Amino acid sequence: MTVPEMYGSLVFNDRVMREKLPKDIYKALRKTIDTNSHLELDVANAVAIAMKEWAVEHGATHFTHWFQPMTGFTAEKHDSFINPVGNGEVIMEFSGKELVKGEPDASSFPSGGLRATFEARGYTAWDPTSPAFIKDGTLYIPTAFCSYSGEALDKKTPLLRSMEALNKEAVKVLGLLGNTGVKSVATTVGPEQEYFLVDKEDFKKRMDLIFTGRTLLGAKPPKGQEMEDHYFGALKPRVSAYMHDLDEELWKLGIPAKTKHNEVAPAQHELAPVFDTTNVAVDHNQLTMDVMRKVADKHGFVCLLHEKPFAGINGSGKHNNWSMTTDTGVNLLDPGKTPAENTQFLVFLMAVISAVDNYADLMRLSVASAGNDHRLGANEAPPAIISVFLGDELTEVLKSIENDTFFGNKEKVTMDIGASVLPHFFKDTTDRNRTSPFAFTGNKFEFRSLGSSLSVSGPNVVLNTAVAEELSKIYEELKDVAADQMTDKIHSLLKDRIAEHKKVIFNGNGYTDEWVAEAEKRGLYNYKSTPDVLPVFVADKNKKLFTKHHIFTESEIYSRYEILLENYTKTIHIEAKTMVDMVNKQFLPALMEYMDQIATSVSKKKAVCDSLSVNAEVRLLTKLSGQYDSISELVSELAGEIETAEGLTEALVAAKYYQATILAKMEELRKVADEAEELLPEDVLPYPDYAKILFYV
Repeated sequence: MTVPEMYGSLVFNDRVMREKLPKDIYKALRKTIDTNSHLELDVANAVAIAMKEWAVEHGATHFTHWFQPMTGFTAEKHDSFINPVGNGEVIMEFSGKELVKGEPDASSFPSGGLRATFEARGYTAWDPTSPAFIKDGTLYIPTAFCSYSGEALDKKTPLLRSMEALNKEAVKVLGLLGNTGVKSVATTVGPEQEYFLVDKEDFKKRMDLIFTGRTLLGAKPPKGQEMEDHYFGALKPRVSAYMHDLDEELWKLGIPAKTKHNEVAPAQHELAPVFDTTNVAVDHNQLTMDVMRKVADKHGFVCLLHEKPFAGINGSGKHNNWSMTTDTGVNLLDPGKTPAENTQFLVFLMAVISAVDNYADLMRLSVASAGNDHRLGANEAPPAIISVFLGDELTEVLKSIENDTFFGNKEKVTMDIGASVLPHFFKDTTDRNRTSPFAFTGNKFEFRSLGSSLSVSGPNVVLNTAVAEELSKIYEELKDVAADQMTDKIHSLLKDRIAEHKKVIFNGNGYTDEWVAEAEKRGLYNYKSTPDVLPVFVADKNKKLFTKHHIFTESEIYSRYEILLENYTKTIHIEAKTMVDMVNKQFLPALMEYMDQIATSVSKKKAVCDSLSVNAEVRLLTKLSGQYDSISELVSELAGEIETAEGLTEALVAAKYYQATILAKMEELRKVADEAEELLPEDVLPYPDYAKILFYV
């Protein structure tokens, strides 16, 4: 099968719908997808029949409503198509009602207090804008998830709401700018995905990787990433075979996997897809992470998606490439050849910059997690301070508007590398900045702060909503302006916004201490940890934003705040308890075993000849004994701190205690244990060390 034949072969996509559905049904479904209009039950019944027949043709026996609860993972309950008809026989049936609605147990998923345990009923509702697909013999139907009383309990519902909000405000502004032919505006996303591959057998021997997804102990190997030889390096045969199979599985599911390469850290890699509508891109990214794990298992690997699985080398993130596109095919963030004269581009550019400045706290919140706290600001990922990189040309364009000076559009520069055999090509008008959390990269913005395990829904909900709010403000300022005064008013509007929000624009090195000090002078937020930033979710200005645009009700906001706090404390709690178990049950016994070996060696030497030198052994034994005592004391202290934390009942207080006290004690314990590990022989260490995990694949 060729790649074009393979691509989307397991997806109920537009081609299949045109082929399988009656013309009137296809048109009705297409109208629902394109205009977000209501779907009638008779249309749903016809679609269900065609969808079932197609799925059965491809070997499916079951269907599932696939949804994204607040766990951050996906959920599914499988039902077969069979329906008994008597005489021990069955037929395969699937109704419109089964397609559009399901009933999972809402009380068994995180709700942040929205649902009591005894209030179990919840609903899943078909999202026709994201195509159904077949995986492992089951028809997967992307759905939203809500409670019996209608509260959103998932990540899809607020995302769809935010897309509608931005669409509404963007179309209104475009109308004022004279672009009346646009009927809808969609946001598009291309989420790059970083990950580690480790050998499955090594993974099984590490209690910390099994329970937490990251190593809690581990001395640095002699070599890390300092030689910079892994990034874009030649793929090892096992890794190449994995990536080949991964591409094929993703292509079958209609996921446009485009780029694959080795990342900076040893055993680290990246996959990047082509852009898609945000809703579909979010679904695809969740599916990509699942397929990554399953394909890895078939190749004897485990795919690690934790943000910081190994200390001392780079962790993993996602790059959320975001833009806005009209139904007429125009990218609203494409500056064109003359950005200084592109009024439409400048208006939407300033809407984005204003949104980032006004809601930088929410953007930082949207990427906050226990895992991502290890990365942000660690000179491997963007800093926790949210700023915008524009590059020299666009920065100069904005300066010229603010100062009413002329900006001459730059001519393209031809790159001549100096060897005549090499082709000439045009130089980009701006460089890239890998230290920026929110960088303009030609015709899109790249939000680079996301953690690798994170659902990309949350950051895009914030981004869509914040930009929708700024567009609504622009519309209010322009809606009553006379046509002959519109140009001057837009210039004035842009000038005012540049002056107000230029403080968030930074084109320099975000890793320096100087930038931290400068950002503080500018009044920019610097939330260094998840417990620090979570309260901004329930700040008045942010509640007002979400409720105004009908993204969340106030109760949905508070429920998510509680869930995020609970997830943070549970994560650190599990890590701390795992560390205690690992040290007490594995590391200390191994350390004692090695000390016994040394003591036995000393005794044997003394027995043979009392004058034999044992100074080296005695010094080593003394050092190890001191480390053993320190580790024993520290692990006991950590266990006590865990017990104290378990007694804390106020969620934010508990989260801050875990961050300030438990994590600090874990780091202290790890430091001593890692120093001791460097002295242990490989055959004594009870689990694979960093060198074996990272370099032996």
